[in-house]
Amino acid sequence: MNTFMRWLTASVAALVMVGGAAAQDRATKDEAVAMAKAAFEHVKKVGAEKAYADFSTDKANWNKKDLYVMVYDNNSVALAHGANAKLVGKNLGGLKDANGALIVPGLLAAAAKGGGWFDYDWPHPESKKIEGKTTYAIRQPDGTGFIGVGIYR
Repeated sequence: MNTFMRWLTASVAALVMVGGAAAQDRATKDEAVAMAKAAFEHVKKVGAEKAYADFSTDKANWNKKDLYVMVYDNNSVALAHGANAKLVGKNLGGLKDANGALIVPGLLAAAAKGGGWFDYDWPHPESKKIEGKTTYAIRQPDGTGFIGVGIYR
């Protein structure tokens, strides 16, 4: 095998390994649903105030791969946010994605239907590039707002 072919083979192998590692860092829809349901149960078990603090600060338990928990009330105010705790207490009802879709109202609507997915475009926290994202939203245990966990598609 000539030098170019060895280099090409090694390059392709390295790309496959990097791509495989990146794919493992991306969560699945099933993992997002499982985390949302676990967050729901955590709110029921420890109470809203403690759970919201956990979701916003306890990265070891509530941030897995590219998953994190967000919680909003019916007025679009962030009650917890695992990716950015500075958003807690802010009304994000007017927050739009790159295409102009209102994100929090869309998630509230998905949760109000008994839970479901809402698609939008959002900057990936690592690459900073706009990517497709879908978030699973369910109502909080008290029936208000939503608990959401999303994945990048």
